Amino acid sequence: MYELASPTVDRGRYADAVTPWEQESWRTAALDWVESGLAAHGLRVTGRLQARLRPWSVLVRVPVAGRAAVWFKANPPASGFEGALTAALARWVPEHVLQPLAFDADRGWSLLPDGGDLFRDVLERETVEPRAWEDLLGQYATMQRALVPHAREIERMGVPSARTAELPEIFDKLLAENTALRPDERARLDALRPRLVDWCAELAASGIADSLDHSDLHDGQLFNPEPGRYTFFDWGDAAVSHPFCSLQVTARRACGRYGADVLPRLRDAYLEPWTGAGHTAAELRRAVRPAWRLSALGRARAWGRLFPTAPLATQSARTLLELTEEPPL
Repeated sequence: MYELASPTVDRGRYADAVTPWEQESWRTAALDWVESGLAAHGLRVTGRLQARLRPWSVLVRVPVAGRAAVWFKANPPASGFEGALTAALARWVPEHVLQPLAFDADRGWSLLPDGGDLFRDVLERETVEPRAWEDLLGQYATMQRALVPHAREIERMGVPSARTAELPEIFDKLLAENTALRPDERARLDALRPRLVDWCAELAASGIADSLDHSDLHDGQLFNPEPGRYTFFDWGDAAVSHPFCSLQVTARRACGRYGADVLPRLRDAYLEPWTGAGHTAAELRRAVRPAWRLSALGRARAWGRLFPTAPLATQSARTLLELTEEPPL
């Protein structure tokens, strides 16, 4: 067993967050598991650990002799499926994801290699044209399409189901359980339900099957290890839903950098892998509009699932209200 003393700890804006890291027995068990996982690959720890503690995960940077650092991640029960999902994705779509060094599905632990540069870091130090965002969206959509046959298996791992046909029921549950909505906001959403049912029917009629939806795919959730190649990670918010629900978060981030004029190009780059097999570009573009709105349900549900009582739960209410906004496309 390697020395546990004096790791650096980063709590960010969440100084009062309670995590299992504070429990010495848990910390010792987790780091023993990390050591065993590394040893299975002929690796050993060298240097000081760096722990990043957040309400939604414990993340530890582990320096390793002779190679880039590896990362231990512990998910809470609400997203404990992430390790098993990441390992399955590495089998099904290895060119798009990280290959875990080890994972423990029962405890929600995973040990991951370094993924290279975060796309966010690349954006900060280099001039990056909108075409890069088009490329990453095309690669992501290609991955989603390849995962369609695995949707049921993904759900059996514990990934939440938010299938297109289930979204009205999910909306009802979210609205009933949310205590942060003002009465006028609740009334606006309640009045929206008939239209929401229509959006779901329109999306179902597109003929695109449900697949894996990352639900929070922004520039801090993917690596850019080399020009033109992207690796997707951090699947704790994921659900099985209509794949087009993934577009909104990424597109909004890109528009924040370049302006709304890039949005049609981003949309078309994302849709290109879905064309063919009876789907025209015009039909797919029409399907983006209801998916853009309905994506709010998956994100609101993720916030509520991970933070049912914390102050962060108000984010679920704010996200639900996005249903009332007209899509920019």
